[in-house]
Amino acid sequence: MKIAVCVKQTFDTEAKIALKDGKISGDGINLIINPYDEVAVEEALQIKAKQGGEVIVVCAGGDRATEAIRQALAMGADRGVLIKVGDGDVDEYARAVILAEVLKEQGADLVLCGHVAADDGSSQVPTRAAEILGLPHANVVTKLEFADGKAVCTREVDGGMEVMEVALPAVVTCQVSLNEPRYPSMKGIMQAKKKPIANVDAPAVESKAKIVELALPAAKEAGRKIEGMEPEDAAKELVAWLLNEVKVEVKK
Repeated sequence: MKIAVCVKQTFDTEAKIALKDGKISGDGINLIINPYDEVAVEEALQIKAKQGGEVIVVCAGGDRATEAIRQALAMGADRGVLIKVGDGDVDEYARAVILAEVLKEQGADLVLCGHVAADDGSSQVPTRAAEILGLPHANVVTKLEFADGKAVCTREVDGGMEVMEVALPAVVTCQVSLNEPRYPSMKGIMQAKKKPIANVDAPAVESKAKIVELALPAAKEAGRKIEGMEPEDAAKELVAWLLNEVKVEVKK
């Protein structure tokens, strides 16, 4: 089976975000594979181990996105494709169009993605790409099996689980509970340096949405703890604080 995995390079989820000129500053920030996409890579490798085939990692980004592809190759993927999109803003629509064009050229039997990106949380790109490609898709999948040329997907829904079948080729987005991604071995890291990464230019697509400016949440004042008092005195202290410091208005 030929499996394409779409990965996105994101900021380390433990990193402290800083802004510069209304945009997120990448100075000193560690970049990683989107954790949800890492689950998709692991699932592709497990399918390959059972059925054979090839795992191709596709990433749209700048030069540093090669690092994310190399990490996936170190996990065991066979080759990578870096779609050069430059440093400009690329919205979900444009990213989906760009990925769809490259995925069409790859002719994969199955496209796997994380169900959401840790940086923007939009959950749009895989579904948009599936629509552009005219492929069926299943989202937030927690178990993936195959039977009679179809993908049998178990997915989370409100109040329970849903099992659905989609004909291949198809696009499937992965929930974190689908598997536990492996750590690249030293051997895998060394082998990844020799695996091919094709560089392709992104097609000219104009984004339909533009980020004008980003802002961090306003700093909140520390709360106040009332302790060491009898309940009646604590209640009086709380009311006094709400009226005099918080300036809560009391309607009579």
